[in-house]
Amino acid sequence: MKQVLRRFKAFTDSLQNPSPPSPLLATLIGAVGGAIVVFSVLGLDRLRIDGPVGAISVHGTVGIWGLLAVPLTNSEINLNAQLIGIGVIFAFVFVASLTTWSVIRILAGLRVSEDDEYRGVDVSECGLEGYPEFTANR
Repeated sequence: MKQVLRRFKAFTDSLQNPSPPSPLLATLIGAVGGAIVVFSVLGLDRLRIDGPVGAISVHGTVGIWGLLAVPLTNSEINLNAQLIGIGVIFAFVFVASLTTWSVIRILAGLRVSEDDEYRGVDVSECGLEGYPEFTANR
């Protein structure tokens, strides 16, 4: 399912122009996006940046590819404008995320206690284990 989402993300970003790609080019854009995301997930995991679902790889890296693919189908679109757009999006997301996470850290904290972490947040928050068949007797 993740691979389908990744290809769809690259393809739909490339549709954000008045000259959508041909079916073959759209397929190639999606396939390149699917390949890019694999390397992005591996690289970001190695750097310990992204979470378990690969959201930065899907929406960030492949989103960038989708924006860069727009000039392939629309000669009126300037690559420099796309690069500026990528920079603006990055700056906005960085500032908005930093602000949001800072407020959450101040108001509620970002981590549970070590005991809750050991027992499992499903137990401490909900009072039961989410997947009891996968836990060892403690």
